[in-house]
Amino acid sequence: MAKTISDLSDITDFVINKGNGVKGLSELGLKSMPNQYIQPLEERISTMIMSQDSIPIIDMSNWNDPKVVESICSAAEKLGFFQLVNHGVPVEVLENMKEATHRFFVLPAEEKNKYSKEHSPSKNVQYGTSFNPQAEKALEWKDFLGLYAYEDKDEVSAFWPPVCRDEVLEYMKKSEILTKRLVELLMRRLNVKEIDKAKEYLLMGAKRIQLNYYPICPNPELAVGNGRHSDISTLTILLQDDIGGLYVRSNDNDSGWIHVPPVKGSLVINIGDALQIISNGRYKSVEHRVAVSSSKNRVSIPIFVFPRPSEMISPLPEVLESGEKPVYKSVLFSDYVKHFFAKPHNGKTTIEFAKI
Repeated sequence: MAKTISDLSDITDFVINKGNGVKGLSELGLKSMPNQYIQPLEERISTMIMSQDSIPIIDMSNWNDPKVVESICSAAEKLGFFQLVNHGVPVEVLENMKEATHRFFVLPAEEKNKYSKEHSPSKNVQYGTSFNPQAEKALEWKDFLGLYAYEDKDEVSAFWPPVCRDEVLEYMKKSEILTKRLVELLMRRLNVKEIDKAKEYLLMGAKRIQLNYYPICPNPELAVGNGRHSDISTLTILLQDDIGGLYVRSNDNDSGWIHVPPVKGSLVINIGDALQIISNGRYKSVEHRVAVSSSKNRVSIPIFVFPRPSEMISPLPEVLESGEKPVYKSVLFSDYVKHFFAKPHNGKTTIEFAKI
Protein backbone atom coordinates (compact mmCIF):
# COMPACT_ATOMS: atom_id res chain seq x y z
CA MET A 1 0.00 0.00 0.00
CA ALA A 2 1.30 3.47 -0.86
CA LYS A 3 2.51 5.61 2.00
CA THR A 4 0.36 8.43 3.22
CA ILE A 5 1.50 11.44 5.20
CA SER A 6 0.24 9.83 8.42
CA ASP A 7 2.79 7.04 7.91
CA LEU A 8 5.65 9.51 7.87
CA SER A 9 6.76 10.08 11.43
CA ASP A 10 9.73 12.05 10.18
CA ILE A 11 9.30 14.06 6.99
CA THR A 12 12.95 15.06 7.09
CA ASP A 13 13.98 11.43 6.90
CA PHE A 14 11.63 10.74 3.99
CA VAL A 15 12.44 13.89 2.01
CA ILE A 16 16.14 14.42 2.72
CA ASN A 17 17.77 11.29 4.13
CA LYS A 18 16.02 8.81 1.84
CA GLY A 19 16.28 11.11 -1.18
CA ASN A 20 12.58 11.26 -2.02
CA GLY A 21 12.68 15.04 -2.12
CA VAL A 22 9.59 17.21 -2.30
CA LYS A 23 8.72 15.30 -5.46
CA GLY A 24 8.19 12.22 -3.28
CA LEU A 25 5.85 14.17 -1.01
CA SER A 26 3.94 15.52 -3.99
CA GLU A 27 3.40 12.03 -5.35
CA LEU A 28 1.77 10.84 -2.12
CA GLY A 29 -1.39 12.61 -3.28
CA LEU A 30 -1.52 14.91 -0.26
CA LYS A 31 -4.71 16.88 0.28
CA SER A 32 -2.86 19.47 2.33
CA MET A 33 0.75 20.48 2.77
CA PRO A 34 2.91 19.42 5.74
CA ASN A 35 3.38 22.20 8.28
CA GLN A 36 7.13 22.33 7.59
CA TYR A 37 6.39 23.87 4.17
CA ILE A 38 3.81 26.46 5.20
CA GLN A 39 5.36 29.91 4.85
CA PRO A 40 4.75 32.79 7.28
CA LEU A 41 2.00 35.09 5.99
CA GLU A 42 4.46 37.83 4.99
CA GLU A 43 6.45 35.41 2.77
CA ARG A 44 3.52 33.98 0.84
CA ILE A 45 3.41 34.90 -2.82
CA SER A 46 -0.39 34.92 -2.69
CA THR A 47 -0.22 38.02 -0.45
CA MET A 48 2.24 39.97 -2.62
CA ILE A 49 1.40 43.28 -4.24
CA MET A 50 1.80 42.78 -7.99
CA SER A 51 3.38 45.51 -10.09
CA GLN A 52 2.18 46.49 -13.56
CA ASP A 53 5.83 46.99 -14.61
CA SER A 54 7.53 44.51 -16.92
CA ILE A 55 11.03 43.19 -17.57
CA PRO A 56 12.42 44.31 -20.95
CA ILE A 57 12.73 41.75 -23.74
CA ILE A 58 15.86 42.54 -25.78
CA ASP A 59 16.60 41.15 -29.24
CA MET A 60 20.31 40.30 -29.52
CA SER A 61 20.32 39.57 -33.26
CA ASN A 62 22.82 42.40 -33.65
CA TRP A 63 24.51 42.54 -30.27
CA ASN A 64 26.96 45.24 -31.36
CA ASP A 65 24.13 47.64 -32.18
CA PRO A 66 24.53 50.63 -29.79
CA LYS A 67 20.78 50.50 -29.06
CA VAL A 68 21.06 46.85 -27.94
CA VAL A 69 24.09 47.64 -25.79
CA GLU A 70 22.27 50.61 -24.24
CA SER A 71 19.17 48.50 -23.53
CA ILE A 72 21.20 45.82 -21.75
CA CYS A 73 23.32 48.21 -19.69
CA SER A 74 20.33 50.36 -18.79
CA ALA A 75 18.35 47.30 -17.63
CA ALA A 76 21.36 46.13 -15.59
CA GLU A 77 21.55 49.53 -13.90
CA LYS A 78 17.86 50.15 -13.28
CA LEU A 79 16.11 46.78 -13.03
CA GLY A 80 18.80 44.13 -12.59
CA PHE A 81 16.74 41.78 -14.80
CA PHE A 82 16.05 41.44 -18.54
CA GLN A 83 15.12 38.77 -21.08
CA LEU A 84 17.07 38.03 -24.25
CA VAL A 85 15.81 36.57 -27.52
CA ASN A 86 17.94 35.66 -30.55
CA HIS A 87 20.83 35.24 -28.13
CA GLY A 88 22.70 32.57 -30.10
CA VAL A 89 21.89 29.52 -27.98
CA PRO A 90 19.84 27.17 -30.22
CA VAL A 91 16.25 26.55 -29.12
CA GLU A 92 16.85 22.82 -29.58
CA VAL A 93 19.62 22.95 -26.96
CA LEU A 94 17.28 24.71 -24.53
CA GLU A 95 14.49 22.19 -25.09
CA ASN A 96 16.91 19.27 -24.65
CA MET A 97 18.09 20.80 -21.38
CA LYS A 98 14.54 21.02 -20.03
CA GLU A 99 13.81 17.42 -21.04
CA ALA A 100 17.04 16.23 -19.40
CA THR A 101 16.05 17.99 -16.18
CA HIS A 102 12.74 16.13 -16.09
CA ARG A 103 14.60 12.86 -16.81
CA PHE A 104 16.86 13.30 -13.79
CA PHE A 105 14.03 14.05 -11.37
CA VAL A 106 11.91 11.08 -12.42
CA LEU A 107 14.76 8.73 -11.47
CA PRO A 108 14.07 6.51 -8.43
CA ALA A 109 14.86 8.15 -5.10
CA GLU A 110 17.78 5.79 -4.44
CA GLU A 111 19.38 6.81 -7.75
CA LYS A 112 19.06 10.55 -7.05
CA ASN A 113 20.23 10.06 -3.47
CA LYS A 114 23.61 8.84 -4.78
CA TYR A 115 24.30 12.51 -5.52
CA SER A 116 23.20 13.93 -2.16
CA LYS A 117 25.73 15.82 -0.04
CA GLU A 118 26.32 12.73 2.12
CA HIS A 119 26.79 10.28 -0.77
CA SER A 120 27.97 12.27 -3.78
CA PRO A 121 31.15 11.04 -5.49
CA SER A 122 32.29 14.69 -5.83
CA LYS A 123 31.84 17.97 -4.00
CA ASN A 124 31.06 19.43 -7.43
CA VAL A 125 27.78 17.48 -7.60
CA GLN A 126 24.93 17.89 -5.14
CA TYR A 127 21.32 16.74 -5.16
CA GLY A 128 19.18 18.32 -2.49
CA THR A 129 15.94 19.96 -1.51
CA SER A 130 14.87 23.42 -0.34
CA PHE A 131 17.79 25.88 0.15
CA ASN A 132 19.12 25.38 3.67
CA PRO A 133 16.84 22.93 5.52
CA GLN A 134 18.92 23.20 8.69
CA ALA A 135 18.42 26.98 8.96
CA GLU A 136 14.95 27.52 7.47
CA LYS A 137 11.86 28.02 9.59
CA ALA A 138 9.73 27.02 6.60
CA LEU A 139 11.07 24.80 3.82
CA GLU A 140 10.95 25.64 0.11
CA TRP A 141 8.89 23.43 -2.22
CA LYS A 142 11.82 22.56 -4.49
CA ASP A 143 14.34 19.83 -5.33
CA PHE A 144 17.58 20.60 -7.15
CA LEU A 145 20.73 19.19 -8.69
CA GLY A 146 23.74 21.53 -8.52
CA LEU A 147 26.73 20.95 -10.82
CA TYR A 148 29.90 23.03 -10.45
CA ALA A 149 32.19 23.64 -13.41
CA TYR A 150 35.60 25.27 -13.62
CA GLU A 151 37.90 25.43 -16.64
CA ASP A 152 38.15 21.68 -17.22
CA LYS A 153 34.49 20.72 -17.51
CA ASP A 154 35.33 17.28 -18.86
CA GLU A 155 37.15 16.38 -15.66
CA VAL A 156 34.40 17.46 -13.26
CA SER A 157 31.55 16.27 -15.50
CA ALA A 158 32.75 12.67 -15.17
CA PHE A 159 30.87 12.65 -11.84
CA TRP A 160 27.65 14.16 -13.18
CA PRO A 161 24.55 11.95 -13.62
CA PRO A 162 24.73 10.26 -17.05
CA VAL A 163 21.00 10.85 -17.61
CA CYS A 164 21.59 14.60 -18.10
CA ARG A 165 25.37 15.02 -18.51
CA ASP A 166 25.54 15.48 -22.29
CA GLU A 167 22.69 18.00 -22.37
CA VAL A 168 24.22 20.04 -19.54
CA LEU A 169 27.62 20.13 -21.23
CA GLU A 170 26.08 21.17 -24.54
CA TYR A 171 23.98 23.90 -22.93
CA MET A 172 26.95 25.28 -21.00
CA LYS A 173 29.15 25.17 -24.10
CA LYS A 174 26.57 26.94 -26.29
CA SER A 175 26.00 29.65 -23.67
CA GLU A 176 29.69 30.56 -23.24
CA ILE A 177 29.80 33.07 -26.11
CA LEU A 178 26.66 34.78 -24.77
CA THR A 179 28.18 34.98 -21.27
CA LYS A 180 31.39 36.57 -22.55
CA ARG A 181 29.53 39.07 -24.74
CA LEU A 182 27.35 40.19 -21.86
CA VAL A 183 30.28 40.57 -19.47
CA GLU A 184 32.32 42.48 -22.07
CA LEU A 185 29.63 45.01 -22.90
CA LEU A 186 28.75 45.54 -19.23
CA MET A 187 32.44 46.12 -18.47
CA ARG A 188 32.82 48.62 -21.33
CA ARG A 189 30.15 50.71 -19.63
CA LEU A 190 32.46 50.75 -16.58
CA ASN A 191 35.45 51.93 -18.68
CA VAL A 192 37.09 48.49 -18.66
CA LYS A 193 38.62 48.33 -22.13
CA GLU A 194 39.89 44.74 -22.08
CA ILE A 195 39.16 41.60 -20.08
CA ASP A 196 42.52 39.92 -19.48
CA LYS A 197 42.96 36.57 -17.75
CA ALA A 198 42.96 38.12 -14.27
CA LYS A 199 39.66 39.91 -14.90
CA GLU A 200 38.23 36.78 -16.51
CA TYR A 201 38.91 34.86 -13.29
CA LEU A 202 37.37 37.72 -11.29
CA LEU A 203 34.23 38.03 -13.40
CA MET A 204 33.55 34.54 -14.73
CA GLY A 205 36.15 32.15 -13.35
CA ALA A 206 33.62 29.55 -12.17
CA LYS A 207 30.11 28.38 -13.01
CA ARG A 208 27.39 26.42 -11.33
CA ILE A 209 24.41 25.10 -13.22
CA GLN A 210 21.40 24.14 -11.14
CA LEU A 211 18.54 21.95 -12.30
CA ASN A 212 15.50 23.06 -10.29
CA TYR A 213 12.35 20.97 -9.99
CA TYR A 214 9.17 22.44 -8.47
CA PRO A 215 6.64 19.60 -8.04
CA ILE A 216 2.88 19.97 -8.04
CA CYS A 217 1.87 21.50 -4.70
CA PRO A 218 -1.45 20.88 -2.90
CA ASN A 219 -1.49 24.41 -1.39
CA PRO A 220 0.59 26.70 -3.62
CA GLU A 221 -0.82 29.79 -1.94
CA LEU A 222 0.93 28.73 1.30
CA ALA A 223 4.27 27.74 -0.24
CA VAL A 224 7.25 29.14 -2.11
CA GLY A 225 9.54 27.39 -4.58
CA ASN A 226 12.36 29.82 -3.85
CA GLY A 227 12.24 32.38 -1.06
CA ARG A 228 13.23 36.03 -1.43
CA HIS A 229 16.91 36.41 -2.34
CA SER A 230 19.39 38.02 -4.66
CA ASP A 231 21.98 35.84 -6.39
CA ILE A 232 25.62 36.08 -5.33
CA SER A 233 26.88 35.59 -8.88
CA THR A 234 28.31 38.03 -11.38
CA LEU A 235 25.50 37.12 -13.78
CA THR A 236 22.80 34.49 -13.77
CA ILE A 237 21.50 33.06 -17.04
CA LEU A 238 18.11 31.44 -16.46
CA LEU A 239 16.21 29.03 -18.67
CA GLN A 240 12.51 28.89 -17.74
CA ASP A 241 9.95 26.37 -18.93
CA ASP A 242 6.56 27.54 -20.22
CA ILE A 243 4.73 27.39 -16.88
CA GLY A 244 5.98 30.58 -15.26
CA GLY A 245 6.39 31.50 -11.62
CA LEU A 246 9.39 33.86 -11.39
CA TYR A 247 8.75 37.17 -9.61
CA VAL A 248 11.17 40.08 -9.34
CA ARG A 249 11.10 42.92 -6.84
CA SER A 250 10.21 46.22 -8.50
CA ASN A 251 13.21 48.55 -8.48
CA ASP A 252 11.51 51.15 -6.29
CA ASN A 253 10.57 48.41 -3.77
CA ASP A 254 7.15 49.97 -3.16
CA SER A 255 5.18 49.06 -6.26
CA GLY A 256 5.36 45.33 -5.65
CA TRP A 257 6.59 42.35 -7.61
CA ILE A 258 6.91 41.88 -11.37
CA HIS A 259 6.07 38.54 -12.96
CA VAL A 260 8.60 37.43 -15.59
CA PRO A 261 6.47 35.61 -18.17
CA PRO A 262 7.96 32.69 -20.11
CA VAL A 263 8.92 33.65 -23.67
CA LYS A 264 9.71 30.70 -25.93
CA GLY A 265 13.39 30.53 -26.79
CA SER A 266 14.34 33.32 -24.40
CA LEU A 267 16.86 33.42 -21.56
CA VAL A 268 16.38 35.57 -18.46
CA ILE A 269 19.48 37.44 -17.28
CA ASN A 270 19.95 38.93 -13.86
CA ILE A 271 22.74 40.79 -12.13
CA GLY A 272 24.24 39.17 -9.03
CA ASP A 273 25.76 40.63 -5.85
CA ALA A 274 29.34 40.12 -7.10
CA LEU A 275 28.74 42.44 -10.05
CA GLN A 276 26.96 44.98 -7.85
CA ILE A 277 30.05 45.06 -5.62
CA ILE A 278 32.53 45.12 -8.53
CA SER A 279 30.59 47.99 -10.19
CA ASN A 280 30.36 49.87 -6.86
CA GLY A 281 26.58 49.68 -7.01
CA ARG A 282 26.14 50.85 -10.60
CA TYR A 283 24.68 47.49 -11.62
CA LYS A 284 21.98 46.19 -9.32
CA SER A 285 21.27 42.72 -8.01
CA VAL A 286 17.58 42.36 -7.25
CA GLU A 287 15.44 40.23 -4.97
CA HIS A 288 13.42 37.54 -6.68
CA ARG A 289 11.35 34.51 -5.70
CA VAL A 290 9.49 31.60 -7.27
CA ALA A 291 5.88 30.44 -7.01
CA VAL A 292 4.72 26.83 -7.41
CA SER A 293 1.75 25.30 -9.21
CA SER A 294 -1.19 23.14 -8.12
CA SER A 295 -1.42 21.43 -11.52
CA LYS A 296 2.02 21.21 -13.17
CA ASN A 297 5.59 20.20 -12.34
CA ARG A 298 7.83 23.15 -13.22
CA VAL A 299 11.54 23.20 -14.04
CA SER A 300 14.04 26.04 -14.34
CA ILE A 301 17.77 25.91 -15.05
CA PRO A 302 20.01 28.80 -13.97
CA ILE A 303 23.69 29.05 -14.84
CA PHE A 304 25.41 31.07 -12.12
CA VAL A 305 28.55 32.80 -13.41
CA PHE A 306 30.90 33.47 -10.48
CA PRO A 307 34.27 34.86 -9.57
CA ARG A 308 36.70 32.10 -8.63
CA PRO A 309 36.43 31.30 -4.90
CA SER A 310 39.98 32.63 -4.31
CA GLU A 311 39.23 36.05 -5.86
CA MET A 312 38.96 39.22 -3.79
CA ILE A 313 35.89 41.17 -4.91
CA SER A 314 35.74 44.97 -4.52
CA PRO A 315 34.90 47.99 -6.69
CA LEU A 316 37.06 48.04 -9.82
CA PRO A 317 39.80 50.71 -10.05
CA GLU A 318 38.29 51.81 -13.37
CA VAL A 319 35.03 52.63 -11.61
CA LEU A 320 36.75 54.65 -8.88
CA GLU A 321 39.31 56.50 -11.02
CA SER A 322 37.05 59.54 -11.41
CA GLY A 323 37.07 60.03 -7.65
CA GLU A 324 33.96 58.01 -6.80
CA LYS A 325 34.14 56.69 -3.24
CA PRO A 326 33.92 52.92 -2.72
CA VAL A 327 30.69 51.66 -1.17
CA TYR A 328 32.04 48.15 -0.64
CA LYS A 329 35.16 46.76 0.98
CA SER A 330 37.39 44.03 -0.41
CA VAL A 331 35.96 40.58 0.41
CA LEU A 332 37.25 37.08 -0.35
CA PHE A 333 34.56 35.61 -2.58
CA SER A 334 34.62 32.21 -0.85
CA ASP A 335 33.84 34.02 2.45
CA TYR A 336 30.92 35.77 0.76
CA VAL A 337 29.63 32.40 -0.48
CA LYS A 338 29.90 30.84 2.99
CA HIS A 339 27.96 33.74 4.49
CA PHE A 340 25.19 33.32 1.89
CA PHE A 341 24.80 29.57 2.37
CA ALA A 342 24.91 29.71 6.18
CA LYS A 343 21.45 31.26 6.41
CA PRO A 344 18.02 30.87 4.82
CA HIS A 345 16.85 32.94 1.88
CA ASN A 346 16.02 36.25 3.53
CA GLY A 347 15.98 38.95 0.90
CA LYS A 348 18.99 40.95 -0.12
CA THR A 349 20.82 40.88 3.20
CA THR A 350 24.02 39.16 2.08
CA ILE A 351 25.25 42.34 0.34
CA GLU A 352 25.53 44.00 3.76
CA PHE A 353 28.44 41.65 4.45
CA ALA A 354 30.55 43.62 1.92
CA LYS A 355 29.46 47.16 2.76
CA ILE A 356 31.97 49.60 4.21
